[in-house]
Amino acid sequence: MSGARLRGLYAITPDALTSDPDRLLDACAAALRGGARLLQYRDKRSPAPTRLVLARTLATLCRTHGALLVVNDDVRLAIEAGAHGVHLGAGDGSLADARRQLGSAAIVGATCGNDLARADAAIDAGASYVAFGRLYPSRSKPGAPPADLATLTRARERWPVAVCGIGGITPTLAPAVVAAGADLVAAIDGVFGAADVEAAARAYAQAFDAGNTAVETGN
Repeated sequence: MSGARLRGLYAITPDALTSDPDRLLDACAAALRGGARLLQYRDKRSPAPTRLVLARTLATLCRTHGALLVVNDDVRLAIEAGAHGVHLGAGDGSLADARRQLGSAAIVGATCGNDLARADAAIDAGASYVAFGRLYPSRSKPGAPPADLATLTRARERWPVAVCGIGGITPTLAPAVVAAGADLVAAIDGVFGAADVEAAARAYAQAFDAGNTAVETGN
């Protein structure tokens, strides 16, 4: 993503909330109040019309809070909803096609496991950030292969794009992930599974220097 700076808490919506739009929107608003800088709308269950309404609402909500909305695995939905970009997993389609459709100012994120070669290919295809994980045991992704903090460090040294850590990262663990080289700390259950979503998001946000949490984007 040319000319962009991505840094801070990256909150990803859980499956458990997608069946209750009101709870989903309330929880996302709380996460944004707590300091989430990116929000990923991940919804594999709702019908297409519902996803569009929710994504549009979340895009507006993110802009209100000076944050960015990324849609999981659906380039067309990202475009129609006015989201800031898309995240694609290993089997979710072509990063290069997503970049062509979304344009140079959009966010295109890529799941890279623990594989620097996969990240290299993703960046060549136009990725704005590369995500590595799971870094710790995860309730959201218990079967995901493990990744190393050292991979974040190597990625940070190797490329100028944003580096994201994901998987089992609690607020207590977040400072170590940032110190290893992560620009973004992604969390699902750690944010949305908390009794107080806003407080949980704020605890993650404290892992970042308060002076560097802003997101600058041409979008």
